[in-house]
Amino acid sequence: MIECVTVGDMIPTHSYFYIDDASKHGFLIDAGAEGVRLAAHAAERGWTIERLLLTHCHFDHIGGVDDFRARIPCPVCAAAESPRYCSDPNWNLSTWGGAPVTLADVETFADGAHIALAANPAMSLEVRYTPGHTTDSCIFYNAHDGIAFVGDTIFFASVGRTDFPGGDTAALWE
Repeated sequence: MIECVTVGDMIPTHSYFYIDDASKHGFLIDAGAEGVRLAAHAAERGWTIERLLLTHCHFDHIGGVDDFRARIPCPVCAAAESPRYCSDPNWNLSTWGGAPVTLADVETFADGAHIALAANPAMSLEVRYTPGHTTDSCIFYNAHDGIAFVGDTIFFASVGRTDFPGGDTAALWE
């Protein structure tokens, strides 16, 4: 099951719950804002979130992470290039949004890694690096379910912006 929750006032961002129906375990993809609301959404449905996965580490995708994991402790995972974005508000653009945002204790994964649920290892997502919008952009893909969580790599009828620190138009189109 997939549920989309739109969060944030300044820049609305989609957060996705990807949940195994049988075990009620799953992943949260991107917690851009309103971490308390996202945690309540999961708790009200009896879901266990095993990992919070980040498609990239701009503030509108990480701003709710700390509030979420304060209520639902779980590993936070991002691409190997993410530490610069997690630690530097200029790179994650949070200086534009008001209060600077930084993240600690973020696990990284390699391109091509498979992230499986402990409760149901058959339910997994493949990590595919997609640099261009940022150097740490990635998508999470499941061929069996025919889904991809793409963050800001792809927009309706367009692709993500590349005019921010680390952006690379040629890499995005590749």
